[in-house]
Amino acid sequence: MAEQTTNRGAGRPAKAAEDGAGYWKANIRIITISLIIWAIVSYGFGILLRPLLSGIEIGGTDLGFWFAQQGSILVFLALIFFYAWRMNKLDREYGVEED
Repeated sequence: MAEQTTNRGAGRPAKAAEDGAGYWKANIRIITISLIIWAIVSYGFGILLRPLLSGIEIGGTDLGFWFAQQGSILVFLALIFFYAWRMNKLDREYGVEED
């Protein structure tokens, strides 16, 4: 019986380290995806792809200008809400949610 207790005690730190590594891996993945989306929308659509988007009008102006002035800000705000929602869900999955 003492042998069984020793095995449980030895397994917990490994399990906690495994859970912590999984949590941070998922967190970094969410951050990376969010940053890629933000870069594509703000830098890609607003600067690099602006000549291609100039023929499409939205709100009386071309789409490239709209992304440079308003679209990237709105996408950034949407990403903030997405990140908060997804991190709360991830916190619940790993049991580290705040009260």
